[in-house]
Amino acid sequence: MDGLPVDFSPSVEQSSRASFTGKVLVGLTGGVALGLSVVCASFVSPAFRKFCLPYIPATKTQIANVFAGLKGRQGSLLDVGSGDGRIVLEAAKSGFVAHGVELNFWLVLYSRLDSLRKSLNKKTKFYRRDLWKFHVGDYDNIVIFGVEQMMAALENKFEMECKNGCIVIACRFPLPNKKPFRTFGHGVDTVWAYEMIKT
Repeated sequence: MDGLPVDFSPSVEQSSRASFTGKVLVGLTGGVALGLSVVCASFVSPAFRKFCLPYIPATKTQIANVFAGLKGRQGSLLDVGSGDGRIVLEAAKSGFVAHGVELNFWLVLYSRLDSLRKSLNKKTKFYRRDLWKFHVGDYDNIVIFGVEQMMAALENKFEMECKNGCIVIACRFPLPNKKPFRTFGHGVDTVWAYEMIKT
């Protein structure tokens, strides 16, 4: 045996096993990357729309101010740009017929699952729609967490579509041309309450 060369090269079987494992790892990595890209795209895409409305969850203080503005109200409520659904779920707990409209597929899915988990799914609905194409005229109360650049256009939409006596609660930024009948909170937690009157 001494003096004979030893073959340390991998066998054909070992090479094919390593090749298969490599392909599986590349496939898994690619699949995870693609999945993350799809999910992230729905959160990044608002930046490319006419009005950038990013997902920023409402704080407990903001939610408390919203419901201070809705005190004594009842009937139907729409959260425009409902995000993760927390306003809609709180509204349902408070006795409203509560709906949310949101463009982000993942946030709508999360909201629906969360309402099911909290046994509120029979009192809530979440629509995946463009808020500019969603008719708001059937609601008694509307909540909007908007950005400053979109509030004038939203005000026009509300004036054209809202029923007489509808209460609009604007959060973070006011409607630019209407006078609120009440204001709650301060700074980023401020909410403005408006009554839509048909003349």
